This record gives sequence, C-alpha cells and structure tokens, in this order.
Amino acid sequence: MGKSKNRGSNEINASSMADIAFLLLIFFLVTTTIVEDKGITVRLPPWSEEEPDIQKLKTRNVYSVLVNAQNQLLVRNEPMRIEDLREHAKEFISNPMKREDLAEDPTMAIISLKNDRGTNYDTYLRVYNELKGAYNELWDELSQRRYGIPFSEEMPAAYKKAIRAEIPFVISEAEPTNFGEE
Repeated sequence: MGKSKNRGSNEINASSMADIAFLLLIFFLVTTTIVEDKGITVRLPPWSEEEPDIQKLKTRNVYSVLVNAQNQLLVRNEPMRIEDLREHAKEFISNPMKREDLAEDPTMAIISLKNDRGTNYDTYLRVYNELKGAYNELWDELSQRRYGIPFSEEMPAAYKKAIRAEIPFVISEAEPTNFGEE
C-alpha cells in the first residue's frame, strides 16, 4: 500500500527544456563568428555624369590588355604570354628609356583590362596578379631608391602616400564582352 504512493509517475518534467534550448541558441548566435569571403579589393572611381574627354586620353598612355575566351592575351594589339606581362607593364608605366610609344609619365599611365565572358577565372586572376605585381615591384624599387627600405604595410604612411602619388595604381576594368565576341 505504501509502495504505490512512493513510486510517483513516470513522466519527465520538460518545462525547463525550452528555456535551455533558447539559452543555447542565444549562446551560439553570440559566440559564432561569420567568416566573410575575401576577394580582390578594387577601389572604383567616383561616379560622374560627365562623358570622358577622349581628346585628353592619349593612346600612348593606355596599356590595353584583352583576354579572350581561349584565355589568350592581346596586349596593345600584340599577342603576349602571361609570364611576360609583368615586365612589359613595368616598362610601360616607368618608361625608363623615354620611348614615344610608352606612357609619358607614371602618373599618366592607365592599364585597361578587358575580359571575355568565357575567360577562366584562374586566367583573370593570373593576369590581374601580374599587373598588380608590376605596380608592387615599381613601388618597392622607388621605396628602396628613396628611403632605403622595401615598400610594405609597416612603413610610415607618409612614405607610402608619396610613393603611390608618384606611381598611382590605375587599372581600368571594362565590361566583359560576350562569349567569344572579341
């Protein structure tokens, strides 16, 4: 007789389970960090309603790089290998021999990059890396000559600003052409 009173019911009290679930949910929401995808950081030019003055833009100051659907390069209307792009871009920007067909001055140099929609992303990145690498090497050479230190993020901001003012990073990316159109 006494045994049936002590036994109690076989039910589990689940009233606090909802509270625990909400606490765990809030804990994981607060402590979880969301990893952002890293891509190429490109600063876009400011928006302007005005049409560009084509007369001011001399063709000698434009280094046009076209990449077709077969991942082949056409640089200033000449076929080129990606491996040769960096050195040619450096020569174009700095123009050490003061040639008439290369940029008048590093501040006037514009690199125009145009891809086909069929271009492989790997090829696009390799071409972009070579062009960016040309600027990095020119900045490093100028930093070594002027300040005796390599160009890096740790160098004083005034030095970096002076170097980038003398050799500004200008890559103009045109709208890609349709597959195989170029």
